[in-house]
Amino acid sequence: MSVTIRRSLSALFAASALTLTLGACSSDGGSSSSSASASAPSAAPSSSAATSGSTASAAAMADQPFGTACAAVPKDGAGSFSGMAKDPVATAASNNPLLSTLVTAVKQAGLVDTLNSAQNITVFAPTNDAFAKIPKADLDALLADKAKLTKVLTYHVTPERLAPNSLSGTHKTLEGGDLTVTGSEPDFTVNGNSKVLCGNVQTANATVYIVDTVLMPAS
Repeated sequence: MSVTIRRSLSALFAASALTLTLGACSSDGGSSSSSASASAPSAAPSSSAATSGSTASAAAMADQPFGTACAAVPKDGAGSFSGMAKDPVATAASNNPLLSTLVTAVKQAGLVDTLNSAQNITVFAPTNDAFAKIPKADLDALLADKAKLTKVLTYHVTPERLAPNSLSGTHKTLEGGDLTVTGSEPDFTVNGNSKVLCGNVQTANATVYIVDTVLMPAS
């Protein structure tokens, strides 16, 4: 083989080697760039997810029951907050030991089906202690008078579902009269003398505010 041919082949091999080397460098650089660009967008969803999670957490907290008497509600079972959320309001109340006198009154008035079948209502639910404030003779007379009992109980119900941020104000009741709520979460008062002890309790068809005094409509 002549010297000229030998030199030509050497030059050709050198050029090929240079081309392969440049190609490899380009490939490595592209991979690195691709990796960098892939990692950059991943930071954005992570931040977005954190924000979304924070917002969801705040919303969940806003939807929670509030008030001092909430601690007395059972932690689990049908009478717990999660258990009550599955049942219509009269059934849910029957599973809550704080409301047994109210449940007796609702049964006496024949309002169980009425309350359970209503949609998107608010119930101001007096505790057993609230009914105990009424002299026994007066309470017995009220329980024995179905028309008067119905009037009193329906005065505790509004035909709209009131969230805590809509609670303050004057609201028409199923009885026909108005009741007035003042204050802000967690300190609400109904008609000037009945305190909300545990509010924003959810049932399948109602929002419940447990109160410490029975509300009496105008005669």
